[in-house]
Amino acid sequence: MDASHLAPLLTPAGWALLADLPPYDESTVLSVGARLREAGHPPEMVAAALTQQRLRTRAEAKFGPFASRMLFTPDALEQATRLVVSAHHAARYEHAGVQHVADLGCGIGGDAMALAGLGLRVLAVESDEATAALATVNLMVFPEVEVLCADALEVDLTARGIDAVFADPARRSHGHRIADPEQWSPALGRVLALRDDVGALGVKVAPGIDHAALPTDAHVQWASVGGEVVEAGIWCGPLAAEGPGRSALVLSDPPPASDDPRDAPSARVLRDPDCHDPSTPPVHLAPLADVGALGVYVHEPDGAAIRAGLVAHIAERLDAAPVGDRIAYLSGDALPDASLAPFVHSWRVREVLPLNLKMLKTRVREHDIGSLELHKRGVPVTPDAVRAAVRPHGQAHETWIMTRVGNAGDAQRARGAVIVVEPCEAPTVPVS
Repeated sequence: MDASHLAPLLTPAGWALLADLPPYDESTVLSVGARLREAGHPPEMVAAALTQQRLRTRAEAKFGPFASRMLFTPDALEQATRLVVSAHHAARYEHAGVQHVADLGCGIGGDAMALAGLGLRVLAVESDEATAALATVNLMVFPEVEVLCADALEVDLTARGIDAVFADPARRSHGHRIADPEQWSPALGRVLALRDDVGALGVKVAPGIDHAALPTDAHVQWASVGGEVVEAGIWCGPLAAEGPGRSALVLSDPPPASDDPRDAPSARVLRDPDCHDPSTPPVHLAPLADVGALGVYVHEPDGAAIRAGLVAHIAERLDAAPVGDRIAYLSGDALPDASLAPFVHSWRVREVLPLNLKMLKTRVREHDIGSLELHKRGVPVTPDAVRAAVRPHGQAHETWIMTRVGNAGDAQRARGAVIVVEPCEAPTVPVS
């Protein structure tokens, strides 16, 4: 469904119908729709309203209470920045002392909403006419925001008094992700060139971006929410208060039940103190020699820390080593302290088994295992395939980490293994 299908709702009757709908319930949606049509509401208006109510329910995970007064399309909702992350974006602009921000490629207006929520003037620019209409609706409660339907790179920033830019280039085409930043719309290079007009520039980019594509003088921060890596941000000029380098931002989930963007969940930042150029490749440590070298614990860094190239830094602080060559599982005999705990998931090692499906099936049967939590890195098997092969059906529970242990260049020592683990109680993290 594209934004054009929302036209029936952009009328007084459609808006009133949407406001009067009960909370979305999949089990009653057919009967509610029938009742509304029998009451004389046009079928296309009813369909649009019910779809919108369903999307608003889904959007609560990203936008909290704001979702109940916004309009969405499925694609726009999927691509929108979570409000909890947008609040951190906005805080950078506020702390930099800027006054008028151009949100280029604003989509449905999530980042513009957070910026305006902190009292900043915002020019929200969107080239797609239907999406710009949605942004206009979603931002109409903020008098500081102007929505402009235009090509982002054709806006005269100087003439409009813009002193900062936030850009979110389109990274999809026909439903497929575009890996090459110079094929994004607009290309990353053209967006970064805006620094010649405004020094304060922020760019939302894909978290899998190649470090070599990053500007050497920027600070790049990868963000995860509730354990899911959601984006990376390139911050330039006064928006990069940390100075050039890389860092990971870990945010708790769910978003706050508040209309104030300042009321964000807990946020922790880990920076690589040895990295002052984000374009440099991350350091890779030598792995353990073999399974016999495994320590008491196995640690998995948060995905944002992995993307930010912080695995070696975390390993150093834990006095740990990768279990395998270029594998992000670390093993050692110490648990993280409270400051490092938000960036690491830790387990205690119970046993180490060969990655042999026949043997694993026997273990499941003999240990009466009915519930398996499976994790994997660096081995050509999937958790679903393993679960189907071993057929858990008992009462016990186990957690398995399936991975490669040892140096991939040493065929005699590197092998697939299943590390049977149990969770560790995380250290208490002081509230910031």
